[in-house]
Amino acid sequence: MSTPRIDDTFAEAFPMVGTRLIITAFDLDLAILAGMEFSGNASSVIGCDAEAGIERGLSPDLTPDGRPGISVLAFAFNQKSLEAAVASRIGQNVLTCPTTACYSGLNDSPKEKRIKVGAQLRYFGDSFQIAKKLQDRRFWRIPVMDGEFLCEDVFGTQKGIGGGNLLICGDSQLNALNAARAAATAINDLEDVILPFPAGVVRSGSKVGSRYPQLKASTNDKWCPTLTGQTESDLQEGERAVYEIVIDGFSESAVARAMQTGLEIVAGMPGILRVSAGNYGGKLGPHHFHLQRLDEQMETAS
Repeated sequence: MSTPRIDDTFAEAFPMVGTRLIITAFDLDLAILAGMEFSGNASSVIGCDAEAGIERGLSPDLTPDGRPGISVLAFAFNQKSLEAAVASRIGQNVLTCPTTACYSGLNDSPKEKRIKVGAQLRYFGDSFQIAKKLQDRRFWRIPVMDGEFLCEDVFGTQKGIGGGNLLICGDSQLNALNAARAAATAINDLEDVILPFPAGVVRSGSKVGSRYPQLKASTNDKWCPTLTGQTESDLQEGERAVYEIVIDGFSESAVARAMQTGLEIVAGMPGILRVSAGNYGGKLGPHHFHLQRLDEQMETAS
């Protein structure tokens, strides 16, 4: 098995604002289901109000109420947009899920960096809601038909990065998919990052702009194998399928670590001819993750 070529290029990423939610429930299955529903239609801010995904599972000793839980990361372009998306998604998909509670997973943020969540959802209690304060944290007990939904008043936020990526070029669809899945599985074990797309794998890589003026983005034709005779293709001989891994995270070091992890996994998979990355000549964002210098970026950013 030959080692795939690693292009001398960079993944171009952009600034975002992120938050961490901790969702707990009677059992882990319910917490995961609530997190999955919260993260629905949250793959790309091109067409969604936020990018979100489950970060990891949490044992009862790591949750505020001693129950099984998960942590979820959500990102948007600014604090106002993030607040609207998070409050709406919790109201629709966590409040409604049996036995759940929802807490902030970032509690060191200054007041001006916090978003109102329980402070908005409390009105669902129709004046029967009760405030409870523990030290400097306020919670709302909202009556529901299986008891109470407990939700923290405000959630902390911090700067984030969206759009770290790998382009995995394979000699067949199956080999490219197997490699992308393996990379996504390994990255999902890391903290401070999420893969917001379905299964962590993207088939519909996009470019900035379109021939249709109403669209902000469109298919990345240079990487589409069916268009090699119709466009200025970036594909090389034998490359018959490309999958993209997209990574959002709380820091440059976290994103670089995730990319390096994925790169190492992909390099050992059969049928992978090349690994590249999506960049747009510096027009998309200021964060540039160079594939051949990820180790250096991890150390510099730490």
